[in-house]
Order: sequence, then structure tokens, then C-alpha cells
Amino acid sequence: MLDHVTDLTPITALGATAPRTESFGALTVTENAGLGLASLALRKGQSAPQPFGLPLPGVGKAVSMGDYAAFWTGRDQWMVEATGKAEVNFAAMLKSEAPECSVTEQTDGFTAFEIASSQGAAPIEALMRKLVNIDPKAFGPGQATRTGLEHMTVFLIRRADDRLAVIGMRTLAGSLWHALAVAARRLED
Repeated sequence: MLDHVTDLTPITALGATAPRTESFGALTVTENAGLGLASLALRKGQSAPQPFGLPLPGVGKAVSMGDYAAFWTGRDQWMVEATGKAEVNFAAMLKSEAPECSVTEQTDGFTAFEIASSQGAAPIEALMRKLVNIDPKAFGPGQATRTGLEHMTVFLIRRADDRLAVIGMRTLAGSLWHALAVAARRLED
């Protein structure tokens, strides 16, 4: 007979019971532990659906509407995001919206960090110049791309002039947080 029960408290990608948030001057970096993610791919000859009423974006673009968003990841492929849906079967929800598509759960495979600036676009653009080989002036709101950040591959989504999302592999969450924090801290100097 067992004399104790295993603690099954859910933890974030960074290993805590609550998402991490830290401010560096004008920038605040927040672990978005509640974000549900699922990939959606069209099958041959299929036209793009509009899951949750969301028109799927074109090459290099991102769209959002209410609690849902999507960004282009490849030909006839997107990542669909859902605020506050990390603890539910988001892929099943998406599949019910797009039953003819191939849908795969991605929530547990990735982690998302949201970066917000209290001083407009300039701090976000300065951070991008430190982290990625993308011209921040040409990477405006509504754009998304896959790129290298240190030794990792990440998705960048420019949610607004003053907001940037970085989505990377969950197994590299600590390294990704470290890279973001070090670069943001250096901007304070």
C-alpha cells in the first residue's frame, strides 16, 4: 500500500508553478504558459478553412482575432494559437473547426515568451538587432518568421509595434529565457 501520492502539480516550461515575468528597463519578458498551440496543414487540393473565424495568413504573416491567432509556417501550413488553452486538448478543438485538415497538438512541444515595450517600437527593435539577423524596420506588426537565435530555431511574431513573441522548443526554454534576458539586460546599460 502506498503511503504517499505523487505530486502532479503542473509546471511551466521554465520549471515553476507560475509563469516567469521579468522587466529590463522598458522591456518586460513574460512566459506565456497558457498558450495552446496546434499545427494545421491542408491536404492536397484543399482550400484554406477559417478556424474560429480566423482567416489563415499568407507567407511570412500572422493574424489574430480575439483569443485566437495563426502564423504561416510553410506552404499550406500554419501554427494556430489559442490564449488560455494550454490545459485543454486544443488540437481537438482545432480539428473540429477544420475537420478535413491535418492537425497536430504542439502545446507541449513549444514554449512562448511575450516581450512588451513600455516605450514603443525602439526597445523591441534594439532587442531584435541583438538577437536575430532580421531587419527590425522591415519586420513590422503582423509579420512572422522562423529564424535562428543563438543555437536555437525560433518563431518570431511581431504582434504590434511594441510587442514581440518568441516561440521555441520547450526543451530549450531555459536557454531561450537566458538569451532573451541577457540581451534585454544589456540594453539597460
